[in-house]
Amino acid sequence: MGTLFAELARRASTNARREVEAYRREIPEFAFLETNRRARDETLEYAVWLRRRTIELSPDNTELSADDLDYIAAIGELRAGAGMSLDARQRVLRLHTALMLRDINEATDAQRGGGVDELMRMMGWFAPQGERGISAYSQGFVTVLRRRLPYVEQIALLTRALVTEDSMAAELATAVGMELPECYAVTVIRVPDRPTGDRALESDIEALVKIHRAPVMWCPEGGERGGELIALVPLKTGATETEVPYDVPDAIPEAVLDLVRDFAGTLGRPCAVGTATAQRSELADALDRARRISRAAPLRRASAGLRPHTVADVFVELAVADLPFADDWLRTVARHLEQGPDLLVTLDAYYLHDMHRGATAAALNVHARTLDYRLRRVRELTGIDPGSTHGVRALSAIVTRRLSGAWN
Repeated sequence: MGTLFAELARRASTNARREVEAYRREIPEFAFLETNRRARDETLEYAVWLRRRTIELSPDNTELSADDLDYIAAIGELRAGAGMSLDARQRVLRLHTALMLRDINEATDAQRGGGVDELMRMMGWFAPQGERGISAYSQGFVTVLRRRLPYVEQIALLTRALVTEDSMAAELATAVGMELPECYAVTVIRVPDRPTGDRALESDIEALVKIHRAPVMWCPEGGERGGELIALVPLKTGATETEVPYDVPDAIPEAVLDLVRDFAGTLGRPCAVGTATAQRSELADALDRARRISRAAPLRRASAGLRPHTVADVFVELAVADLPFADDWLRTVARHLEQGPDLLVTLDAYYLHDMHRGATAAALNVHARTLDYRLRRVRELTGIDPGSTHGVRALSAIVTRRLSGAWN
């Protein structure tokens, strides 16, 4: 054994104690280590074992054995059984990796620049074996979750793991029998309000998952009366935003449309939908986009032309939301429109039907001349022609902002 490995062996117990103390100090779910002596001793024993095993195996680039991986998996089971959350588990893995690298760096510095060959051997072993260890730990963690959590909660954990790039997503997907494609349409269905006493959504969400084979989770807001459903709808391999224009209104995949219609129809409440496509490694950014779009999109019932909105649908509204002076101007025009008979509803139908007079009048159940009168009244009150290019841009933005609930 070379000097670097000898130095690491000499420091193993001290470094392990430092790791346990870091868990207690930096991760709230490990606060019990301060009062539970047995749990603290077990955590310390594992931290020491892992360091010594690293020192034993890395000089000859020997892999972790099956018994080693079983022990690591057992630790994962133990911590899941104690109620550790996915967030805490992720923090533990990050903190452990950072501290192990710190151990190696400090031992290297103590060699005054020597041991370069040993350092390269150590690092060459650390990455692949660390990945195998994390996989075993995750498998143990998931084993407990499968026993303890209902199916819908397991799906929610998978969804959260995917959007946070948690390495446990693969194990969770296996546990619930799902494949992980390379591309998804991240879809957010915003439900601003549900009446008190509404039945729970668990059974509806479970049915949705089983029909559409998509990771889904419900995120309650506003005292759990409202919230948003986040769905990761699988797309065909290689279908990215640059290859297939899924983020334009007329190219939304049928799988997304079907899921939205099924959920909204079951819900029976007005909702707004935003969607954005992304590779699996970029789901967090896509979720942020889809969420922003859903908050700018108009609220509609399933029977009233509900469909997913993309950036192309609401790019004006997204920009206006960050420009107070523009938003104030739109509000002023909207107040003028409120003086007329059903003008906002009329404009909404007019633009929803691509400014087709016959289709709009039929949707509103009015005569075409009544529609013409209302559009003329819009021009009189605002000075804006609803059929002109700048009229479409401004008035459609006003309608969308009002119907999205942004001005409520």
